[in-house]
Amino acid sequence: MRMLAEHFPEFTRLLRDMDELYQRERAIDEKTYQFICFALSIKARSAPCVRKHFKEALDAGATEKELAFILALVMREAAGADDCWTHDVLSGLTANPFSSGDCDCPK
Repeated sequence: MRMLAEHFPEFTRLLRDMDELYQRERAIDEKTYQFICFALSIKARSAPCVRKHFKEALDAGATEKELAFILALVMREAAGADDCWTHDVLSGLTANPFSSGDCDCPK
């Protein structure tokens, strides 16, 4: 964001405005919001955001056990998505080693 703030400050101002609007109009509680942000931060592989939303989730009343469940859920969903994506990418190959037909991926 530093580069955007320096070279495109109008954009970063609009992001701040959007954040303020969302905070005002948010229809979910803080703990749920932090759970979602924590999960998205893991998928985005943003270390600062993972730390921030982990701490803010705890501050909002989450337990470490709940956050471990969120981490496990993200990992499980990512594994399924990776499996389906790989099957899709390899589906046209004649020597597809994954063509046993046992993929649970939606068609």
